[in-house]
Amino acid sequence: MSQPDQLSLWQRTAEAGPLDRRFLLDEHARVGLDSLAGASSFGAQRERMRGESVVLATGTQLATTLALLELDGLARRIVLCPPDLGPQHLPGVMATAGAHIVISDREMQVPGATCIVSGAPVAAGTTAAGIASEWALFTSGTTGPPKMAIHSLRSLIGAIARTMNAAGDRVWSTFYDIRRYGGLQILLRALIGGGSMVLSGAEEPVSDFLARAAAAGVTFISGTPTHWRRALLSPAARAIAPRDVRLSGEMADQAILDKLRQTYPAARVAHAFASTEAGVAFEIADGRAGFPAELIGEERNGITLRVQDDSLRIRSPRAASRYLGEHMEPIADAEGFVDTKDLVELRDGRYHFAGRRDGVINVGGLKVHPEEVEAVINRHPGVEMSLVKARRSPIIGAIVVADIVLADPAAAAKQVETEILDLCRDTLAAHKVPATVRVVPSLDMTPSGKLRRARA
Repeated sequence: MSQPDQLSLWQRTAEAGPLDRRFLLDEHARVGLDSLAGASSFGAQRERMRGESVVLATGTQLATTLALLELDGLARRIVLCPPDLGPQHLPGVMATAGAHIVISDREMQVPGATCIVSGAPVAAGTTAAGIASEWALFTSGTTGPPKMAIHSLRSLIGAIARTMNAAGDRVWSTFYDIRRYGGLQILLRALIGGGSMVLSGAEEPVSDFLARAAAAGVTFISGTPTHWRRALLSPAARAIAPRDVRLSGEMADQAILDKLRQTYPAARVAHAFASTEAGVAFEIADGRAGFPAELIGEERNGITLRVQDDSLRIRSPRAASRYLGEHMEPIADAEGFVDTKDLVELRDGRYHFAGRRDGVINVGGLKVHPEEVEAVINRHPGVEMSLVKARRSPIIGAIVVADIVLADPAAAAKQVETEILDLCRDTLAAHKVPATVRVVPSLDMTPSGKLRRARA
């Protein structure tokens, strides 16, 4: 029998809980995990992928999940393409990955590559897999040629406790796409934790997704704060009754934590810090924004946090090992710390996220973190979400402006704008107060579920 650290994703999934009670569900199909035992999505082409570097570029999350269950332990390297990867980048990705096989659920034409089309799993006499596969994940917020970080299954599941779910009654879901790190974490928790998974649809309305999750009996659901702010605008948000609600990917301010607690009073509401490069660093479930200062400095569960130049740095066995490709900078420094580029400030014994290093607005030589101003604006009961940004000024270089989405579209916009400015003046230094506040019908979101900022 294989040692625990050598087990493939499918082996771990099969050992975690009864397969006949577990399922994968998207907006089009439901697949019982018991139907996957001894089956293959690739049929006779399966052996062509043994020991190869393959690019996984499927159209749906369900097809991706089925392929991952089969490829881990079979392929030497799995490149997990996000749905927004431009076709112009695919040849370069394949060259960087040393891949000559692209796997999709539809026919694709890629110069110099073989396309293997995955389909519904069918019975196949597969041989045992035994390769320690590399997983190449795309980093978020990258412009131009994409950057890929290398993980192993072991680093990806480092934050997941090995538990046996004999009841098979845990149903996981996420607003994230599972082809990015945040969504993949939830998928792996579902599979290795002995549960089922409800996958979101790329073009599916939030209300429809929440209705499906409710019908499936979702018990755990995650997303970015932006995902949650949009979800809470829908009456369908109250259709679900999860035991656990989780936020990650962006700064979780006190306003969104309080709203989730009010909406789901019986749920455990937690926010986590993770990144594709650094892995999952910690999870906070005390209902407060930020994290306790005592997490800095001491090693906990193999993870050490450090604040240097106001930036959070992480040393962890869950971190990616390197970037894929030649002449790439190292992910970690000489001491093994990954610079997250997320700035933090210590206030009253607790570190609060101030914003990204590359997102600072320079107002006449004074720094403004947009996220700090948004946290104040979002405290107003009439605001559902906000976006703070810079506007050019010929005198001081830039001024701060804010766009807001009202919780009630019928509310008096001018009154809310005035109240927000008063709130900012009472709370923030003068240079951080928005020069203007504008009500907008919606705010743009990136494919990874974050507010679209000028730097993204």
